[in-house]
Order: sequence, then structure tokens, then C-alpha cells
Amino acid sequence: MDNDKRRFVRTELDSEVKLMHSEMGSISVRTRDISGGGVYLLTGDKVNYPVGTEFTLQAMDMAGEAPLVKAVIVRLEPDGIALQFYED
Repeated sequence: MDNDKRRFVRTELDSEVKLMHSEMGSISVRTRDISGGGVYLLTGDKVNYPVGTEFTLQAMDMAGEAPLVKAVIVRLEPDGIALQFYED
């Protein structure tokens, strides 16, 4: 029996993302994986904010200017943060 209760399938993805926050400014980080509901970012010790902190993301590996996406931290790990996408 499958105990995974995820709504979206994760896909491994190594891509550059600009992570933006009003206090932190913007930094460039790499993704580990992505799904329809969120993304895991490899931030190391670059981000020191609690669960619930909101960010704006922008993919940097796309041709042209990628749209801005809003996301909130839902999990902290030693190597990065898990973010859930949301709309206003």
C-alpha cells in the first residue's frame, strides 16, 4: 500500500532560481526538485528564516524573462528549504 499522501509528483530538477525577500534582497540558488505544488531549494546557510516566511521566486534558466512566483517555506532542512507555491 502506498503511504505517500502527496498531491503532486516530485521531479528532480537542477536549475538556477532567484530567491527574493524584502529583508534579504535576492540571491541565486539551485533547485533539487520541483512539483506542481512547490520546490526544494538548496540554500545551505544562505537563508535563515522560519517556516511560514514568504518569498518570490524567478527561474533564471529560461529563455526570456520568467514570471514571478510566490512561495512560502513549509519545511527547513540542513541543506535547504521546501517551499509551497501560492497565489494572492
